[in-house]
Amino acid sequence: MENIFNSADNAKLVERFRKLTPETTPKWGTMNVAQMLLHCQKPMDVAEGRLKLKRNLLSFLFGKMVKNSMLKQREFKKNQPTVPAFKASTSPDFEHELSKLTQMIEKFGKQGPSVITDKKHPFFGEMTDEEWGILNYKHLDHHLRQFGV
Repeated sequence: MENIFNSADNAKLVERFRKLTPETTPKWGTMNVAQMLLHCQKPMDVAEGRLKLKRNLLSFLFGKMVKNSMLKQREFKKNQPTVPAFKASTSPDFEHELSKLTQMIEKFGKQGPSVITDKKHPFFGEMTDEEWGILNYKHLDHHLRQFGV
């Protein structure tokens, strides 16, 4: 299974993101390409401890079950709900967000699981390094597919 910490998988992600242009349109959803690039940074910000989200009752009750379900899926389904803190309400600069995101992805590939500051995910609970790597890969892949790359 693909993993953002695997150097070959990581390089393919970066290559695919670099195929995007400011004019790339989504196959589904409401985000434009620049908003998607910003959105994709948010789960990585959580992993690195820059974005702190609080656990809620739903995460305690269903987090592990949802995590296990997502790990088993070949790919994430279209139009799944997103965390409000991950939504981009403005239209950011495409080039800036692309550069920032690809640098983040490359950092995950170079540093590996040491980039994760807290193994306890705010929704899924305790996660292994492999689970962090797989879920981050799947999230990025989901949005690349959303934009046809």
